Amino acid sequence: MGGMTISQKILAAKSGNSSLRAGDIVLADVDLAFANDITAPISIDFVKRLGVDVFDRGKIALIPDHFTPNKDINSANQCKIMRDFVKERDLPLYWESGEVGIEHALLPEQGYIKPGMLIVGADSHTCTHGALGSFATGMGSTDVGFAFATGKSWFRVPESIKFVYKGKRNRWVVGKDLILYTIGKISVAGALYKSMEFSGEAIRELSMEDRLTMCNMAVEAGAKNGIVEPDEITIKYLEERGIKEGDYTIFRSDDDAEYSDIIDIDVSQIEPQIAFPHLPSNTKGISQIERDIKIDQAFIGSCTNGRISDLREAARVLKGNKVAKYVRLIIIPATVEVYKQALKEGLFDIFLEAGAVISTPTCGPCLGGYMGILADGEVCISTSNRNFVGRMGSKKAYVYLSSPAVAAASAVAGKIVHPDEVVK
Repeated sequence: MGGMTISQKILAAKSGNSSLRAGDIVLADVDLAFANDITAPISIDFVKRLGVDVFDRGKIALIPDHFTPNKDINSANQCKIMRDFVKERDLPLYWESGEVGIEHALLPEQGYIKPGMLIVGADSHTCTHGALGSFATGMGSTDVGFAFATGKSWFRVPESIKFVYKGKRNRWVVGKDLILYTIGKISVAGALYKSMEFSGEAIRELSMEDRLTMCNMAVEAGAKNGIVEPDEITIKYLEERGIKEGDYTIFRSDDDAEYSDIIDIDVSQIEPQIAFPHLPSNTKGISQIERDIKIDQAFIGSCTNGRISDLREAARVLKGNKVAKYVRLIIIPATVEVYKQALKEGLFDIFLEAGAVISTPTCGPCLGGYMGILADGEVCISTSNRNFVGRMGSKKAYVYLSSPAVAAASAVAGKIVHPDEVVK
């Protein structure tokens, strides 16, 4: 019998097992459970119907990020349910407008995600947090409500696919391009209920922000979780947040761990990627675009690409350029800290001079919420994670996915282009 993967080791540690194999069913202790303004009310109702208190006030986070500042009466009522519950149970991990950010950017940034943790969230992109060597997965609101009440959750131990990224990245190629290329290679169901383990020299050279982007989109290949083994970059990221070695546990896959597949990817062969409508797997290299694809809107933000490095990439492209006539460029920093840093670095001046709109942190148009809804027939290039039919508004609209640099360049050109075409 072979060894265990990093994902299996974390589940084993949290369920009190010395070893686990894919397919085993375990009841495991949860280190952090969270929900947002769309999903939390159902979780809260479940806890109230059980008639119990939450299992640990310091391990539950409620984050109003999707429709805040409130866009209408319904969203205001959703947030009021959260706020009332937070007050009633005296829960410390709650952020109000003015301090809140998009949950999957906020939690790592604020130091609540550490290696070796078991994390569940009532949002499919909870898999983001595996970038720090934790096992993190999205669940339904009732399942997260169960975790709120008991501190536990059931898991079927997933098989793992090991992705080994080799070679040197080309100019403008970032984590978003690597994950879009990967999803295009294996399909939206290519890792169904499996762990996507990202490894190799190209991953070790990626920033934490790029790793977060890659793990964020693991669910777009059907994965249970995405994960990266901690290394020096992980430790430095944690140290910057006052988290010292000894405050967390690092797990690593055994050399003889069993994988359902091992996939080698040469990143030197990857160019900026575009996901065409209406699936994240419908990817093409930007040089493969055979005709002009004119756009009406470009969106830079979301839990996928709203971090400071993303805004810096957009600013590199937009500096000295103007957004094309009749094109809307919407830029939304993922957190207040990102907002403040971008302001401090003068990025907002570049964005405003170019003709962009800047919003307070919110999920906004990513899920078709607000701050950039698409009309019938409109085309948007977005740095978010999904381009399903109706995802950003009208079911008759078209959404293309890309990196921040490509989205910014396309806003300037008025059509989808390579950043080199507009950078002066």
